[in-house]
Amino acid sequence: MNLTHAATIAAIATPPGRGGIGVIRVSGTRTAEIARAVLGKAPAPRQATYSAFRDSDTQPIDDGIALFFPAPHSLTGEDVLELQGHGGPVIMDMLLKRVLTLGARPAGPGEFSERAFLNGKLDLAQAEAIADLIDSHTEQAARSALRSLHGAFSSKIHRLVEALIELRSYVEAALDFPDEEIDFLAEESVNQRLQTLKQQLAGTFDQARQGSILREGMTLVIAGRPNAGKSSLLNRLATSDVAIVTEVPGTTRDALRQDIQIDGMPLQIIDTAGLRESTDPLEREGIRRAWAEIEAADLILLVVDQTFGMGNEERTILKQLPKHRPVLTIWNKIDLGDKPAGKRKNIVYVSALTGAGFDALRDALKDQIGYHAAPEGIYLARRRHLVALHRASEALESADGHLRTCQAGELLAEDLRAAQDALSEITGTFTSEDLLGRIFSSFCVGK
Repeated sequence: MNLTHAATIAAIATPPGRGGIGVIRVSGTRTAEIARAVLGKAPAPRQATYSAFRDSDTQPIDDGIALFFPAPHSLTGEDVLELQGHGGPVIMDMLLKRVLTLGARPAGPGEFSERAFLNGKLDLAQAEAIADLIDSHTEQAARSALRSLHGAFSSKIHRLVEALIELRSYVEAALDFPDEEIDFLAEESVNQRLQTLKQQLAGTFDQARQGSILREGMTLVIAGRPNAGKSSLLNRLATSDVAIVTEVPGTTRDALRQDIQIDGMPLQIIDTAGLRESTDPLEREGIRRAWAEIEAADLILLVVDQTFGMGNEERTILKQLPKHRPVLTIWNKIDLGDKPAGKRKNIVYVSALTGAGFDALRDALKDQIGYHAAPEGIYLARRRHLVALHRASEALESADGHLRTCQAGELLAEDLRAAQDALSEITGTFTSEDLLGRIFSSFCVGK
């Protein structure tokens, strides 16, 4: 779809509030006309021009920098104007109103990026990376989003799609010419190409999963009986005293949340009330909330006081933990006993007081979450990308089965088509209008 003849849109592209600079962005067929009216002359293409921004009576609203990018060499592929003035909300509002009276309409959320996608300036994964770059919470997430914006993720998807098209073309050509009497399904090259595709897709999925963790983060809930050292564990991970620690059991009543990073991986750690039987209404409500947080966790950190060991209370808690959530058991207070610092499978020994064993704990957290890709190889990905990659993988597994068990060429071709369609949804080559609406509506206005 080409938006050359669509309405001209305008928006404030900088955050609301006071600032040194504010930017009005305009895109569409009337952009040049609006520029002449506001600036009093046609701006030179791709050159920063200092000018007064004038109202309908030619009186100055503000002074600033104007940048004009004629189509198709612009962000959206249309004529684009940026007016960079002083960042006061009143000035920005006056300038935007002036642009709107000249024939533009207010842009919707993400509409500039949507036009860039529809006019072929970006594919869908790159357009999403713009929003992800803006919303990045860690340095590693920002770098990974930039890789996606520069096309690292898209390039991998395009290569997979090209390989699928080549194999699919060969299979469908053989089906279209049955008189040649060539048993193409028996050729080892077909199987080899299919196995190579499966391996490449698995590698891409693994990297995308790392990017998804970087983008969305993970929620870790600390659970255990009172005085096991849960709040001390939170403080040590957060490297600050965010939770009150006392020797009185049941100090923590409500969930306490803290955002941390481990090797650039964003995590939200939630400290919860100690799990035990209680008649205190306030403590019972805290325990109820603790179980609600446990149910929604990506990973449960079960803290055991090693001076008491794994008693009946801990075993009861273990039985009650949701079966569908992974659990990492942390034996705390090794400074008070003879347990060595280190880790075993799903078990780590630490001292929240001294910090012993916390390097092993951080490694165990990364193992449990599945965060292991080298930072330079990660590109930011979204949950919908993982879903599409999984569907493509399922289609290739089905194709493998049809090739090996029943030599069904037509079914093989259909599976390859399904895999191609799933991958093409990632870059937007094959997608629905509803999906586009959901994606771009999550962007901020002005992007």
